[in-house]
Amino acid sequence: MTKEDVGCVMQSAGLALVELLVTAQKQDCLTVGIYESAKLLNSDPDSVVLCVLAADDEDDVALQIHFTLLQSFCCDNGITILRVSGVQRLQQLLGAVDANRNQEERGDLHCLLVTLNSTQCLNILQEVGTYCQESRRLDQWVPELVLQER
Repeated sequence: MTKEDVGCVMQSAGLALVELLVTAQKQDCLTVGIYESAKLLNSDPDSVVLCVLAADDEDDVALQIHFTLLQSFCCDNGITILRVSGVQRLQQLLGAVDANRNQEERGDLHCLLVTLNSTQCLNILQEVGTYCQESRRLDQWVPELVLQER
């Protein structure tokens, strides 16, 4: 696979992820925030099909500890994990829709959990899942994507 092929695959997976997150939020199938995500994982891990960990700042030690614990839990429970950079892009996509929440809740887009309540998200989820599987085959334990600014 050439660099150009990898770039196309990543771009396609990034677009699919954006579509999946927006659709999941509209269908109330998206849990936002580390604390809310931990509560859902504790109470009903079988309902979660994707865990998205988002951070642009790799120097935040506390956030990296949270990520390590979430990744471990997700691996133990067979939940697909994807790390993304581009938190501002996530804020553009998801933050404006939830204007009723306070600023602190809207700002915590570091962990997003997708649950699957309808078949509408299934095809999109399969594309993201395929990207994650291919990345793991290439020895990338936790697949990563960069969300492009628009």
